[in-house]
Amino acid sequence: MRIEDLRPAKGSVRRRKRVGRGYGSGHGGHESGRGTKGQNSRSGGGVRIGFEGGQTPIWMRFPKRGFKNPGRVEYACVNVDVLEERFENGSEVDLDRLRALRIVKGRVSRLKVLGRGELTKPLTVRADRFTAEARRKIEEAGGTAEAVG
Repeated sequence: MRIEDLRPAKGSVRRRKRVGRGYGSGHGGHESGRGTKGQNSRSGGGVRIGFEGGQTPIWMRFPKRGFKNPGRVEYACVNVDVLEERFENGSEVDLDRLRALRIVKGRVSRLKVLGRGELTKPLTVRADRFTAEARRKIEEAGGTAEAVG
């Protein structure tokens, strides 16, 4: 067998339906396969997405709850004890470094440092926000807490 001998299986390939091309096309010259009258027989006919024939659509039947604030600012929150166990003495900590170590995941663009746990290493921490407790612990350990943004 050669490549030019290959053929599709019998009956698997059908001719294209050429609609609206007269009686000789095999799809009726008059209705062109759309049936005799009615909404879907007309050009531009049919219903919009979600239309349920005049019945109240599902999106109107269900109650609407809550509110999504489009101006909400998302923060990635990291505690001091995580910095203690994952970083060496004198390391610089910022959002990019935390992403590289897979501590922060997702599409957040701001960092907040929280005060849970203890810190014994001097670290340079750059974040958008610090809790008062986190700032105190970082500075008591000999590090610096730099607010960015």
